Amino acid sequence: QVQLVESGGGLVQAGGSLRLSCAASGRTFITNTMAWFRQTPGKEREFVAGIRWTGGTTDYADSVKGRFIMFRDMAKNTVALQMNSLKPEDTAVYYCAAKGEGYPIITYARQDYAYWGQGTQVTVSS
Repeated sequence: QVQLVESGGGLVQAGGSLRLSCAASGRTFITNTMAWFRQTPGKEREFVAGIRWTGGTTDYADSVKGRFIMFRDMAKNTVALQMNSLKPEDTAVYYCAAKGEGYPIITYARQDYAYWGQGTQVTVSS
């Protein structure tokens, strides 16, 4: 099993920055691909960014490319999402997710991820 706990959400003005963190525990975590998704009321949960734990390859949704950076700290078993130049449309609940062991490819579908955190609210005011 993998347990994920997010932190770092909050309220920020447009143009500002926030960093989200996801602490992971569990025996299989070290080989899992990780991702951030976000969701607003009435909409599907959407892929934001992903990282392959081995090698650190990243991938991003077009809407956040050039503004968000995802990275990992292998020693601390954490991943983070640095969000810069935030826009009101980035307002959402952000979720950390992990794939099961043996699935290294970053994919964009919610159902591809086996483990989820509880979510953290990010609100960007205009």
